[in-house]
Amino acid sequence: MTDPPPDLPRLRTLETWLGMQLQQVRQAITDAERREAEQRRGAETRPPEPDWLIERGIGDGHALYVHVGGCHMKGKRSRGATQDQARRALAEGVAACSHCRPDTELGVLG
Repeated sequence: MTDPPPDLPRLRTLETWLGMQLQQVRQAITDAERREAEQRRGAETRPPEPDWLIERGIGDGHALYVHVGGCHMKGKRSRGATQDQARRALAEGVAACSHCRPDTELGVLG
């Protein structure tokens, strides 16, 4: 920082401005702490990811793919499924995702 001004009126102005800046920084810190706490709470209360997913199509909602839970290729219309539901879907001809290979995980060879 450069040297402060020598006269009292400018020193008072600088003091006021610095006080406003400090208030803005403190508010930004409070906001950032609140966001981090919300993210932490969200991560702690998030339900566990299902082990198996069945991805449905648009319209009639027929099953398109079976995925292992957490597959990066799952679509937005994927829903959790039990192991039996995933195995049954594969047996009924629903395609296994070629990335996560649920058929291999389940021991079902199509």
